[in-house]
Parts: sequence; C-alpha cells; structure tokens
Amino acid sequence: MFLINGQRKTMLPASDRATQFGDGCFTTARILNGKVCFHATHILRLQANCEKLFIPFTSWEVLSEEMTQLAAGERDGVLKVIISRGSGGRGYSGSACHVPTRILSVSAYPAHYHRWREEGVTLTLSPIRLGRNPMLAGIKHLNRLEQVLIRTHLEQTDADEALVLDSEGFITECCAANLFWRQGSDVFTPKLDQAGVNGIMRQFCMQQLAHSGFRVVEVNATEDALLAADEVVVCNALMPVVPVRACGQQRWASRELYHYLAPLCEQTRTS
Repeated sequence: MFLINGQRKTMLPASDRATQFGDGCFTTARILNGKVCFHATHILRLQANCEKLFIPFTSWEVLSEEMTQLAAGERDGVLKVIISRGSGGRGYSGSACHVPTRILSVSAYPAHYHRWREEGVTLTLSPIRLGRNPMLAGIKHLNRLEQVLIRTHLEQTDADEALVLDSEGFITECCAANLFWRQGSDVFTPKLDQAGVNGIMRQFCMQQLAHSGFRVVEVNATEDALLAADEVVVCNALMPVVPVRACGQQRWASRELYHYLAPLCEQTRTS
C-alpha cells in the first residue's frame, strides 16, 4: 500500500528528485497492534534530516496523521516514510522545487526477525566500504547505493548480516543495522561522525545504557576489537535488538547485554 502526497497511488513523476538524484531522506518504523512504534522519534528524525538536507518540508502534522491512519489497520507490519525535495527543473539546483513529496508505504513485517532474536545471527566482513562524508554522516538519506552493493555481496554468502567498515578501515555498522560489542561492563559502538546511519534503536539503546551498570563508549575501532569482545549485538527499529552468535571463526555465547536491552526495547515500542 502506498500513499503519495495524500493520494493512494503507486506512480511517482520521473521528474521527482528522489528518482533523479536520491534527493531526500527516509525512515522505517515497525507497526505493532495498529500503532507506529517510536512514532514521535521517527518524526523528529525526519525533521532533523530535512533540516540537514535543506528540504523545506512543513506538513508535519499531516504526515503524522497519515502515519497513524496507515498503521491503524495493521497488526504487525513495516511503515516506510520518504520525503523528497519534489519535482522541478532539470539540473542539480533545487530552486524550482516548491512542494516536497511525501511517500508512505506499508509492507509485511520480516518474519525472520523472530527467528533471529531466538537463534542470533552470523556476520561476514563486507568487502564494500563506506565512503567518509561528515556532512551526510549519521542521517538516513536516499543515496543507498553502498548498502545495495553490501546487500548484493551478502546474498552471495551464508551469513545473515554484514560487518561494514568505512574507507579508513573502522567498524561502522551492518548492512541494515547498528551494532554494539561488550567487554566486561564496557559497551562499545562505532562513532558515526564520518559515515553510517545513527539509527533510532541505536540512540535508544545508548540512552538506556547511560543509566545502567554498563559504560557505553563511541569509538573508532578495527575488526580486531570486535573479535576480542565478550558479546556482540545488532539493532534497528524493526528487530529491535538481536544477538550475534558468530563472525567468521569467532563465536559468542554470552547474552548478558542482549538480555538487558531486549526487554527495554520491547516495552517501549509504541511510545
């Protein structure tokens, strides 16, 4: 199901800058029992990203209501919201774009996430590295070609997710998730000031860890740091948090961090 600027249709003008340049941003939320999980947080993310990209979107109340309406008929699903600069002009300049485009879609919840939470996942090191760009680092813009290539390679392996480095060799994220690793009571997560997406669930987990017995630290670290960890978990707004059982030959059995985060992530889904 798609909703484009309030109309139920699936056709987007070829002139829209989402198709021309990937000029926009998006967020992906879980629908649970007819409600959008972390609804307000997803709106705040879109607002921050539009500001960063200089997209003059103002219809936030309309968008929020559309999100609520689309979720109302779903027990368990996925809501994706895209905002593009809209249509106007031929070249890179967006000066002729006066009305941003909002695109909402609903799809089924990925069934494998239930199994992943029970069994854990395996990672493989991706040969595709993320380019560093501090201007765009952290935000979920529409330029996802790197992730498409990462996913394409991942599908040629037996692993569930990819361990992704940036162009300098630092751990950044997974293909579609953020990650944390634990050594004792210290929990580490990659700095995302040069590349990667600062996911909503990553932010939530960091908030929870700040008030726990764990010490959370953002770091620039290489693959060796992850392999030396006592435990690894990955997260995104849909999972919401999943244990990692292996990366290459390295195996992890500990679930201490996972068992701390999982109930907190589940309890606050519809906030």
